[in-house]
Amino acid sequence: MHQSISPFGGASNQKLTALLVALSCISPTIAQDSSSGPAGANCSFQAAPDLYVAREARVRELVNQRLTAFKSERAATASATVEPSSFSPANFIDEAIFTKMAAAGIASARLTTDEEFVRRLYLDLTGRIPTIEQYKEFLNNGNKNKRDDLIDRLLYSREYTDKWSVWWGDLLQNARVNSFRNQSVGARNNFYTWIGSSVSQNQSIRDIVFEVLTAKGNTEAGGVDAPTTWENRWRTPGGPIQDSYDTLFARSATAFLGMGHYDCLLCHDGRGHLDQLTLWGKKATRLEAYQMAAYFSRLRYTDRSQNDPEYPGSTDISDATSGSYNLNTSYGNRPKRVQIGTLKAVMPVWRMDDPEAASGDWRSLYAKRLTADRMFARNFGNRFWKELFGLGLVEPVDQLDPARLDPNHPPPAGWTLQATHPELLERLSDWLIENKFDMREYMRILVSSKAYQLSSDYGADWSLEKLPYFARHYPRRLEGEEIHDAIQTATNVFGKYTIGGWAEPVSWAMRMPEPVEPSSNTAVRDFMGFFLRGNRDTQFRSQNGSILQQLNLMNHSFVTTRAKIANSSVLKSIAGMTNVDTMVDELFLRFLGRRPSDGERAKSVAFLSKAGAVQTAKNTAVEDMAWVLMNKQEFIFSY
Repeated sequence: MHQSISPFGGASNQKLTALLVALSCISPTIAQDSSSGPAGANCSFQAAPDLYVAREARVRELVNQRLTAFKSERAATASATVEPSSFSPANFIDEAIFTKMAAAGIASARLTTDEEFVRRLYLDLTGRIPTIEQYKEFLNNGNKNKRDDLIDRLLYSREYTDKWSVWWGDLLQNARVNSFRNQSVGARNNFYTWIGSSVSQNQSIRDIVFEVLTAKGNTEAGGVDAPTTWENRWRTPGGPIQDSYDTLFARSATAFLGMGHYDCLLCHDGRGHLDQLTLWGKKATRLEAYQMAAYFSRLRYTDRSQNDPEYPGSTDISDATSGSYNLNTSYGNRPKRVQIGTLKAVMPVWRMDDPEAASGDWRSLYAKRLTADRMFARNFGNRFWKELFGLGLVEPVDQLDPARLDPNHPPPAGWTLQATHPELLERLSDWLIENKFDMREYMRILVSSKAYQLSSDYGADWSLEKLPYFARHYPRRLEGEEIHDAIQTATNVFGKYTIGGWAEPVSWAMRMPEPVEPSSNTAVRDFMGFFLRGNRDTQFRSQNGSILQQLNLMNHSFVTTRAKIANSSVLKSIAGMTNVDTMVDELFLRFLGRRPSDGERAKSVAFLSKAGAVQTAKNTAVEDMAWVLMNKQEFIFSY
């Protein structure tokens, strides 16, 4: 029945669409987010300066558009705001957020209800919605510490490892097909396994990055050699080896320091290009960028032949004991490198003042300097904050300006501190350093705060000017993998997908090694693709909305087949119930993680009651309700 559903016609379609509208399911198309992707690529600032100057404002506007467009009829909730001073802080995050809010005379949203909290936490920490049993267990738990207990349980779950392995895979851009250099399925899978093991064992953020930067060995060997996939991925075609050194440095500075403007500086000085964007960058020079890239200039790639008996067609990553960054190129992907006075080759220097002479293994020295730099702590403090709060303390997250972050040394007139809460960003950075970059415990301190646990409800007096204060929670659209897994969880109908190079099939999208899987099922892959998973190469994950997302939620076979009683034991069980109110509660809890509002209940009860006692009619009505709830706007949002 659902295969024929279209928003454009048909008598039965009109009934379902009417119910969909009645339950406030159809969401407005949400404006596109153009903030993703590396900053400064191809040094295009001068060609379109407004695009770069406006990036911070654009990010905020898009978050606000999602916020104001998002509608929900959550049951038994009050939208009234409260005084920030009424909260007893859970930790230093609350002290910073609520103090600043109160000083500005801005009211705060209320705290989440248990229904709101449990769904948000599951999605944000594990990428899954809770099962109905998990909902009921939490809601019926009378322990006053049950939120902290749930946080602890989820932080040590397999699903936490799955979710954050995907996050790290995105950051490290682990993908088979690349515009730089394609990787084998074995290399990709080895890297994915290594990432998952690192997350599961709670390897520190610092150690993960250090091992990625210093990896040696063979790209197909797996184990400790697995991160060599990162080095091999950035081999830059079409130019001299210096292009690869530049790319390795620029990508690491962007991902691990949040300093994407180095990509510009590797082509030209900052003066005349970065003047409007970064106080630090406008004074930086191409020579300084060369000196940073020089840390990679002893890295060596050795390709094995296709006839190699051990790892055919693979690459060995090693380091030479001598060599430097030579200024002797007249072709390639960047402007030619020319002699500077008498300087013909560049030695490593860390951001203009390296306290340790470059000797021995230059990449290890680079990793040591990078992970000890305060920008490393600021970058990851900000990136994880954005993942859980919906907006970074600094936006965009890859354009951090080291000259505008320290509140104890504010920038000169004409410039402002970059972070919305500069003291808080410094405190978060201190926490990471003092706690040895413990990723799991950093997540805990973020989600344990009352600032994180604020409701997304607010009231009619919301405005864009309040956005930087985090006076409410900012909803995010679920990733394609999360939507896939939510539909499976709610209906209890699971697929089995073959992944390239894996012996065992997988059912959960959050356990796939990269966003172009499952290659064995292009229909499911394309369905998730409509929610802009990206490809970790030329397309980056995005929170964009589109009419295609809505149409596919209505019509795609992945959705419609799971809204069939013949396939779903869950729906069959609900259709066998005799009490219509109980049926409605069960449907709403399974799909939305809450009970219906009074208005939703009245409409839903009326719709299901029309079926009477005839089982075939009840079956159809339950199928239709399941379809409607999967198309309800809040189903595809974490709020």
